[in-house]
Amino acid sequence: MFGLYGILDIIFWLLSVAAFVLSGWALVHALRIPASAFPAAGKQTKPLWLIILGLATLFTFAAAINYLGMGMGLPNIFTIAAVIAAGIYLADVKPAVNGYRGGGNQGPYGPW
Repeated sequence: MFGLYGILDIIFWLLSVAAFVLSGWALVHALRIPASAFPAAGKQTKPLWLIILGLATLFTFAAAINYLGMGMGLPNIFTIAAVIAAGIYLADVKPAVNGYRGGGNQGPYGPW
């Protein structure tokens, strides 16, 4: 039914979609955090992270649509760098700035 290349194409497409979801998740999180939280946590500024994560989402989206016949070719060094940037944000910056969410009343288990 599927040859070896068909199965590998499906695997790489799933990896590309997962990379796009990872980058998108990081970008949405960065958009929701106030700009003052980044310097307060000792991290780079919010506009810089939005540029980095926006480009990461763009490159991973291009890699994901490549398998539908319209793309820039196989995942390349930019796609790998995009996944690394989103991973750094989610592993290092996200936990540091999570405590700075603005909002109303704070209960013992978070906002309510």
